[in-house]
Amino acid sequence: MKIGFIGLGIMGSRMAENLRKKGHELVVYNRTKDKAQELLANGAVWADSPAEVAKHVNILFTMLSKPDAIAEVALLGKRSFLDKLLPNSLWVDCSSVNPSFSKLMAIEAKERKVRFLDAPVAGSKGPAEQAQLLFFVGGDDADVAVAKPLLECMGKAVYHIGGHGMGSAMKMVNNIMLGQAMVAFSEALAFGESLGITKQSMFDTLASSPVMAPFLNFKRKKFEDGDFSVEFPLQWMHKDLHLASETAFETGAALPAANVVKEIYALAMKAGMAEQDFSAVYKVLSESKQ
Repeated sequence: MKIGFIGLGIMGSRMAENLRKKGHELVVYNRTKDKAQELLANGAVWADSPAEVAKHVNILFTMLSKPDAIAEVALLGKRSFLDKLLPNSLWVDCSSVNPSFSKLMAIEAKERKVRFLDAPVAGSKGPAEQAQLLFFVGGDDADVAVAKPLLECMGKAVYHIGGHGMGSAMKMVNNIMLGQAMVAFSEALAFGESLGITKQSMFDTLASSPVMAPFLNFKRKKFEDGDFSVEFPLQWMHKDLHLASETAFETGAALPAANVVKEIYALAMKAGMAEQDFSAVYKVLSESKQ
């Protein structure tokens, strides 16, 4: 099957490669072509614009950073793709965006007789590379059935949460838990160090207890070595928490703890950690004890 893929960053490049490994032909586009070089060397076809991708495929994936980036390639840019997709084509947006934006994209797609799914992922660089992502999907049952075999090329589980926007809603829930767990652990680790407990002792003790989130075990080496090379960029965690805050305002929900945590990530960004892994937020909290 020939598939379009737009957005070849840390996540998208690996997701696209897993589709290729499963035998699918790819037509790809990214704002900077150099990020597509490995895919192109392995047989993917380059398109000079999002619109050019749409001309060659009936299923198109997007994996982009922010709602405005998606709006640009889909609708607003001079060479956007939504008006170029053939009727009954399927657009699957795997980006992390707010639910109201996903619902708007579904409406825009429907007006052009294009089907739409919001299918954001849980997972970072490693799971993306190993096809171990989790997909949270919002949209119609029939469209999910079409997309599911492709999603399973890139992930280990596909959860159909509900109608349009519900996949994005679940991703918001997932990421406020993820972001807060990282800050809570970082704060506790820094506090323990101030009491004279080593990182190794805290990991060895807490890892077998129910209070530590299991994903933190995968970050152990980063904390112990002080190497916060990126798996999931800190700036995107801040973005996701901001989108959750906007969504909470829209629905009337209260997110007092999540908003405080969002500002801790903002402090980390001001300290130059935006492009490091989101676990680098620990440095803001550990340095504050000195």
